[in-house]
Amino acid sequence: MPLSSPFGVHRVLDPAADLAAVTLPQTARRLDASPRLAPDEVRIDVEVLNLDAASYRQLREKNSAPDGTVDGEAVRAEVLSIVAERGKMQNPVTGSGGMLIGTVAEVGPQSPLGLRVGDRVATLVSLSLTPLAISDGLERWDGTGERVPASGHAILFGRSIAAVLPEDIDPELSLMVMDVCGAPALVRRVVQGYAVSGRAPSVAVLGGAGKSGSLSLAAARDAGAGRVVAVVPFEAEAAMLRGTGLADEVVLADARAPLALEEAVRGAGGPVDVTVVCVDVPGAEQPAIMITAQGGTVVYFSMATSFSAAALGAEGLAADVTMLVGNGYTPGHADYALSLLRGNRAVRALFESRLAAESTAGHTGQA
Repeated sequence: MPLSSPFGVHRVLDPAADLAAVTLPQTARRLDASPRLAPDEVRIDVEVLNLDAASYRQLREKNSAPDGTVDGEAVRAEVLSIVAERGKMQNPVTGSGGMLIGTVAEVGPQSPLGLRVGDRVATLVSLSLTPLAISDGLERWDGTGERVPASGHAILFGRSIAAVLPEDIDPELSLMVMDVCGAPALVRRVVQGYAVSGRAPSVAVLGGAGKSGSLSLAAARDAGAGRVVAVVPFEAEAAMLRGTGLADEVVLADARAPLALEEAVRGAGGPVDVTVVCVDVPGAEQPAIMITAQGGTVVYFSMATSFSAAALGAEGLAADVTMLVGNGYTPGHADYALSLLRGNRAVRALFESRLAAESTAGHTGQA
């Protein structure tokens, strides 16, 4: 076992390493979050955590009353317990975490990340594999939103990724964008793959009014898609998208309801060549396949996805589709997502509206 590893295996405490197997930080039960650095590590002073949507939804629903009222104190206590026990923020139910923004406090002499002390950065690797310690008890967070003001520190490995925050965009707005920046970059790549053969593919985005969904709509259009369809479950979300130019058609349907979804998308010109799944609930695996044309592509960009359900579903439906896992990283993904925010007024308005709503919820104690 080396003294340090660019993959972070030297930080794994449980299970203990042996000669037969080494566990990576993502799958470890517990990490060493001590502030002392290995030569290729970076320590970040934490400012804000951003819990991923699937993880926060699970925590919120677990700690809500029958009338939907969120017990914020219980949510906060559970997050603190997870971090204290695991040395990282990894929801044990969803397996996911989120990301953070903070300031570089110390850089190891062999770090390859190009960061300097004092840089304000957003980490582009999941909190589920990032050593993390909280020092303020999350006293500034009421537990009713994904954005978590926090004090503490986090550790980046030699193979981690972080981006210096741009000066022209509010840091927390940047955080919201970078949290999902892998989605638009992958959608662009997929759509451009069709364009190489002279096709302008049709695209449907499930969860089109969300963060990853709205950026995916913009990326599809930017990459040369033909017909673009946004699927949302509620009229309020549909109203947000209509008239923005992000989609040619906005349809109301539950992404978990296979027949209703298939009918709705067929009414909007489907099936489509490319389906992008951006919902934060399980159950959309097979419905997404049903609205995708034979020979098409399904991109699952959701931590709520069961990939066994997707694979078996495609087999059961005799669907000849390519299924891609949105792994959150594509070269240049952060810069591309921020360019969409800067260049697309509709996308920026949606993100600013969401940020304002989450800020208001945090101040009022409402979910």
